[in-house]
Parts: sequence; structure tokens; C-alpha cells
Amino acid sequence: MARSFRLKYAPHFGMFETSAGKDPIDQLKFAADQGFTAWEDNGMKKREGALQEKIAAEMARLKMTMGVFVATATFQDVTFAGTDAAAREQILSDMRDAVELAKRVNAKWCTVVPGVFDLKLAWDYQTANCIELLKRCCSICEKSGLVMVLEPLNRLINHPRVFLAEAPQAYLICKAVNHPSCKILFDVYHQQITEGNLIPNLDAAWSEIAYIQVGDTPGRKEPTTGEINYRNVFKHLHGKGYAGVVGMEHGLSRSGADGERALIDAYAACDDF
Repeated sequence: MARSFRLKYAPHFGMFETSAGKDPIDQLKFAADQGFTAWEDNGMKKREGALQEKIAAEMARLKMTMGVFVATATFQDVTFAGTDAAAREQILSDMRDAVELAKRVNAKWCTVVPGVFDLKLAWDYQTANCIELLKRCCSICEKSGLVMVLEPLNRLINHPRVFLAEAPQAYLICKAVNHPSCKILFDVYHQQITEGNLIPNLDAAWSEIAYIQVGDTPGRKEPTTGEINYRNVFKHLHGKGYAGVVGMEHGLSRSGADGERALIDAYAACDDF
């Protein structure tokens, strides 16, 4: 009998490929057999429509919750922070596509990365530009119930010029947008690198947080491989009544079936609180 996790930890395609094989449906079945009740797929937007529908049907059969897919993201271009009309129209087009994809795959959340900052524009103007465009995106999402989750990313290791990097910054923007379709994706990996103070920051931004992702640091591998006390973080999330998805957005510290088993065991250990 599969273990019963306290939180909805969500693996992704490729994470159990050695144990389950390359077929995405078999990977879903394997994860469910291990006790996982959610799944996320950053690349869902690029998959064929027939495969999207097949994945959604199997997840419904397995009673698994669909986590995020990426709706719009760039790590090179000024988008939300700038004033370029074509770039902003592309964002709106991406969000219209995201609404349709969410319907096909039964998704409630989609990741939005607001691009990089403009080297020639004052910061507060950029923040205002971002808020204004997010409000327009909300008008696209609201009827379907799709929630954009804005992901602050670290500038120190992975994404040096991203506009959105800090939890308080994301909180300010979401408060200003003031819409249920615009919330925060709190990635514990990124926020440990950017600012630490994880549990107090989770508490401070809690009203605007709709989604959690994890990965240990250094290395961005499974919990227990780095410096973050994930047992305490998961205990805190559970204690706050968090019923959403915890996306496993990281790699494995060891390859092969043994590495996949070690990953499962790490989550079991951190979930034992």
C-alpha cells in the first residue's frame, strides 16, 4: 500500500524515468503508486494536444492534482517591466493561450515570470508597468478561474537580471494588482538564496501565496541534500493549513533507480513530522 503524504508533493516528467520508463502515463502511475497526489509540468504548453488530454485523463483517474505549467516566461527580454507594445501584446496572447490549455489539462495555476529589468528605466516606473499589465492579464484569466502565480527568482546563481527576485517585491505587486487571479509562487530554493528567513517570509507574504515549489541548496537537488531544513518548512506549511501543491522543481542528487528511491525516501523523511 502506498504511503500517505501530508502535503501534495508534485514530481515532474523525467523524475522517475529509470523506474517507470519513458512513457509519461507510466510515470504518472509510478508516482501515484509511491503516494504522490499531484504533478506539475513546466513544459505542458509545448506538448501535443492529444498528449495533454491523455495526461489530464490519467491524472483524473488517479485523483492527482495538476500543478503549474509555464504560461509566459523569459530570462533575456524586458516584458512586464517595459513599455514595448508588441512585447506586452505577446504576453496577453500567451495568457489567452494559457486559459485554453488550463481547461484541457484541468489546471488551476500557471507560472508567470515577468522578464528582466530595464537598464534605462527607473525602478518604480517598471513596477507600475508590471502592475498595469498584470491587471490586464487578470481580466483574461478571471472568468476561467485560472490563477497566475508570479515566481521570484534568485539573481545570485541562476537568473542575474530578472525583474522579480524577492518575496516582499512580489507581495507588493500582488497587493497592488489586488485580484484573485494574481498570486505568488514561493519557490523555497530561490528565496533561500535571495533572502533566507524562510518561515517569517512565508508568514509575511502568506495572504498572497498560492503555490509552493522546493529544491535544496546548494545544488538544487532533493530535500536533505543541502542546507534547508525541509522537515520544519513542511511542518510549518501543514500547520498553516496549506492544501495546495508543493512542486518538486529540482534534480536528483544520484542517478538511476537508486537515486529515484533516495528522492522518494527524502520526501518521506521530511514529511514525517
